[in-house]
Amino acid sequence: MIKHISFKHGWWYFYRVHEPKTNLLTENYPGLKNYLYDVFENCPHDYFQIEPRSSKLKFNLSNINMKHIDKHELTELTKQGLTANAQRYQSNHSKVQLYMLENDRNTIAIEVPLWLHAQELQNYERLFGTNNPLTGHIDALRIEDGKIWIWDYKPNARLEKFASTQVYFYAYMLSKRTAIPLDNFRCGYFDAINTYVFNPNSCKIPLGEQKILQKTF
Repeated sequence: MIKHISFKHGWWYFYRVHEPKTNLLTENYPGLKNYLYDVFENCPHDYFQIEPRSSKLKFNLSNINMKHIDKHELTELTKQGLTANAQRYQSNHSKVQLYMLENDRNTIAIEVPLWLHAQELQNYERLFGTNNPLTGHIDALRIEDGKIWIWDYKPNARLEKFASTQVYFYAYMLSKRTAIPLDNFRCGYFDAINTYVFNPNSCKIPLGEQKILQKTF
């Protein structure tokens, strides 16, 4: 039911796809389904041994319309996961991710590997200070109301300064890898109390931030 593999991408990532839910929920997104299965065999692992990484991006996007949602279903799933898997896993990320994959009707995959080539983003080298591929791993991938949702679990979500940038680039990378327009994606990050969501299609990348990025690598 759950197809899984371990990737040594700097440290270990446990990529998992819930096959029945994926086959059911990706009917309108064959490119997404193909990618999720293809990456088991054709992931360019060498990309993940170098910088830049989405999780290390330290700048804010412009034109972002962030919304805070009280009592979102992901906060309840987080609480349930932390409790149900308390003895099963040491990492809170694993407790939440596996619970969502196994019990949430909309979660189809976790720790999804992604990459972006320099030619796939205008002014890439100016922004990142390198032509190395950008990489990352999606904590949880969901299909809901006809949209592809990119989610990142942040244990202290309300204190996050750059989580929206990280998740935006996850959506952008998956859009490029699957040839699915960015307007079909939605982004968010969450913990057991707070959930924040936004539409990545409206976001803009401020090119004046490239010097800040270069200092983080």
